[in-house]
Amino acid sequence: MSAERSDLLQGMLDMLILKVVAMGPIHGYALSKQIQLMSKDVLRVQQGSLYPALHRLEDRKWLHADWQETKTGREAKYYSLTTAGRKQLEIEELDWARLSEAISLVMRAAES
Repeated sequence: MSAERSDLLQGMLDMLILKVVAMGPIHGYALSKQIQLMSKDVLRVQQGSLYPALHRLEDRKWLHADWQETKTGREAKYYSLTTAGRKQLEIEELDWARLSEAISLVMRAAES
């Protein structure tokens, strides 16, 4: 069974970024690859969506960024979660649980 690739809904992208960054500091390219890996290649975040989202989350003070050297010796901007970002992630996770349960209720009702 092959996985179909999906575009991320705008609201989901922020939540996924916060979740992955909560695991530890990470640069943009690695973050994109981590989402792809964790989703078993179903979710792919394009640069045109990822970097504006990272900047938006940084502007909201949910992420902190600083330049560090990567394993390959190149400089990259590494993102880490702030205290405000951790609180926002908790809110996003609660909202996601509520939304996914509501969708499940509709899907089960439609089967009846």
